[in-house]
Amino acid sequence: MTDTLIATLRSITGPRHVLVGDRATRRYRKGYRYGDGEVLAVVRPGTLVEQWRALKACVEAGVIVIVQAANTGITGGSTPFGDGYDRPIVIINVMRIARVDLIRGGEQVIALPGATLDRLEKTLRAIGREPHSVIGSSCIGASVVGGVCNNSGGSLIQRGPAYTELALFAQVDADGQLRLVNHLGVDLGEDAETILSRLDAGQYTEADIAPEGNRRASDHDYHVHVRDVESETPARFNADPRKLFEASGSAGKLAVFALRLDTFAADTDTQVFYIGSNDAGELARIRRDMLSRFEHLPIAGEYLHRDGYRLTRKYGKDVFLIIKLLGTDRVPAAFAIKSWVDGITEKLGLGGAVSDRIVQFVTGLMPEHLPKRMNDYCERFEHHLMIRMGGEGIAEARAYFEDIFPSTSGDYFECTPQEGADAFLHRFAFGGAGGRYRAVHPNEVEDLLALDVALPRNETNWLPDLPPDLEAQLAYKSVCAHFFCHVLHQDYMVKKGADVDAIKARLLELLDARGAEYPAEHNVGHLYAAKPALEEFYRGLDPTNTFNPGIGKTSKKREWA
Repeated sequence: MTDTLIATLRSITGPRHVLVGDRATRRYRKGYRYGDGEVLAVVRPGTLVEQWRALKACVEAGVIVIVQAANTGITGGSTPFGDGYDRPIVIINVMRIARVDLIRGGEQVIALPGATLDRLEKTLRAIGREPHSVIGSSCIGASVVGGVCNNSGGSLIQRGPAYTELALFAQVDADGQLRLVNHLGVDLGEDAETILSRLDAGQYTEADIAPEGNRRASDHDYHVHVRDVESETPARFNADPRKLFEASGSAGKLAVFALRLDTFAADTDTQVFYIGSNDAGELARIRRDMLSRFEHLPIAGEYLHRDGYRLTRKYGKDVFLIIKLLGTDRVPAAFAIKSWVDGITEKLGLGGAVSDRIVQFVTGLMPEHLPKRMNDYCERFEHHLMIRMGGEGIAEARAYFEDIFPSTSGDYFECTPQEGADAFLHRFAFGGAGGRYRAVHPNEVEDLLALDVALPRNETNWLPDLPPDLEAQLAYKSVCAHFFCHVLHQDYMVKKGADVDAIKARLLELLDARGAEYPAEHNVGHLYAAKPALEEFYRGLDPTNTFNPGIGKTSKKREWA
């Protein structure tokens, strides 16, 4: 059966786009931070029709299908995860299908499954508009569809989690039949291959595009929702039933072919304010004041603890420099080269972290890359908050900060354009710094324990405070946050020999006691257990458990056995 399936897949996409063997499939079956497992094959279709035919062949053969885009998820949700599967696994990687179509004068887009956020940003920049999110905090090169399927939050306060109710997707029903569902709001015909071939060719006009009606192409209410600083619930989190709808939040339990999304007018007049403080409560008061009293919401507000600042300054330097000097479009290629090198060194018995140690050595020889004023604040202050304001909000924020600073515990400065860009880029490089630290300190670190947490909107004691016995089991810890949304990313480097699972269980108990939700925006992957409502959503989308089984620590077996 497997030989026949591989032959069929090769006839659909061409032999060079069907990969078999451990080394050829490594970069697709091994996750960005977590996840790895055996696969029968990796298929790389070049059109939507090829994607449909490959999918159909896999369903008819009874194998597991993982539809994968950029493979930048950091909870292992887009790769196999260990063993325990009862069927062979085929990964369908869609990154060759990457077109973005502007519709309605650029006020909306249709994104095909391999379109990256970087490509979308550049497409929209030419017409003065922006997508839901900009350069991500965890990894670079992520796909638009992946963001929606995982309820990714992003850093832009006014826009909320990635969300749409307008999608074109395939689903396996309870009888095991594959069917195409067109809820894109575009008239493309009736049968599956006609719909997909027309979309492949861009054969539709504005007249074929229906109004949204009751369906939405973004979270229209988030800018009001996030302002409720007295609410006992978080502003956004992955299991929020408000934002689970077909493709949105589906976590790979559907095969998505296209999404229709709103775009937003770009802010042309902006200013970054850089705040340093030794009092976490001072930042909490700033957050509450700006959300509840300001007429103009910040565009973005990112937090970085001093430990995270120092960690990223050393271990995120390469990502910072690649993006600053070469641009975001070079990052996926750099990661592909790294995966290729790591595959060779693993085969030679040298392990998979040789490239990390080489890059770390080289970047250590390079000159300082961060602005002096930021580094001076790192010496003076424990807590760092970067706030980007736009338009009339700039004067509103300036008057507020001039009134409260300097204080006994904090101060601020207005960034130059370059300082502002560097501040946010440094914050975003945090996402890969923990993984690099783990890779170059294998004798100190048992594993990286990364928690993605949404705190209640009314929480004022927001910074993690760990019991001494837990602190003693950590080699290093760091925190960053989408601060105004109260979404915290907590990275814990667990000391060699410590029980990672037991430590995680203790940390989650502490979060439960605070009314926190987790994960906030990275989705459950294979690291978090899906709560009952989320598992029910997954079961409804995929009753036979054909797509991405095991997600959220659920069953990996056929029909959820």
